Amino acid sequence: MSFYVSLLRILPLAFLRSIAKVAAYFINQNPNKSMLWKTRVNIGLAYPELSQEQKERLARESVTKQCLSYVESGKCWAMPPEWSIEQIHTVHHLKVLTDALNNPKGALIITPHLGTWEMMNAWVNQYGTPTIMYKPMKDSGFNAFALHARQRLNATLVPTDANGVKALFKNLKQGGFSVILPDHVPQPSGGVIVPFFGIPCLTSTLASKMAQKTQCRLVGLSCFRREDGEGFDVYCDDLNDPQLYDRDIEIATTALNKAVENMINRFPTEYMWGYKRFKNNTDDLYLKSYSS
Repeated sequence: MSFYVSLLRILPLAFLRSIAKVAAYFINQNPNKSMLWKTRVNIGLAYPELSQEQKERLARESVTKQCLSYVESGKCWAMPPEWSIEQIHTVHHLKVLTDALNNPKGALIITPHLGTWEMMNAWVNQYGTPTIMYKPMKDSGFNAFALHARQRLNATLVPTDANGVKALFKNLKQGGFSVILPDHVPQPSGGVIVPFFGIPCLTSTLASKMAQKTQCRLVGLSCFRREDGEGFDVYCDDLNDPQLYDRDIEIATTALNKAVENMINRFPTEYMWGYKRFKNNTDDLYLKSYSS
């Protein structure tokens, strides 16, 4: 792994992006396999109003963006945190974030699998010491690489279990801030089935329960590469729908999914559609799509 880390440090980001685009080209030659297939299914479910041609174009572009995000994440893990901070070009609505961080009841940062979210980790850590849940990756070598990079930051990493949940709650109650990726497919015991892009979908209740119990501020954060390739832009979204705090957990999680949808719709091709977000539904939409 040390060889690959050294390679990621040496190779320019522009060159790594070229490799990602070549990889995406070959992935897009296999429409019935792997990433492109899942991306096509998800986009078809999320955007049924689009023509078949529009869906196909969106899916193929999304595959390219996902490959770019992978190499960009690897690059920022290999480089010092200062390098990642330097890549942030423009921050839209920064006051939304700073106001939330000054909230005495704490702030919960909602970060979907959108754009290159890893690139803004070092940037957001400039504002304090967030508590972040960390789920180990399947590949032990890759997991050690990513974990080492994240541990260099100010963040407190906690496991995705009961102890981790307690640590997140404690941090919020003390007026701190925590970060959650809200669009993992949870275990059935940790979620409810509510609409996501109009599709009944198993959704984690953790963020909604935290908002209910602590009345913390909710802020959406996303990070996208600029069209000119020169750095990244961060968007701070004020998630202020009162339904996000509703005592009815289904209403609250539905509102959270809607907020995530709005973030995705800013740049739909930047979402990680290659992930089976709609799985664990009462109806296996992926099996149906594959069979058809």
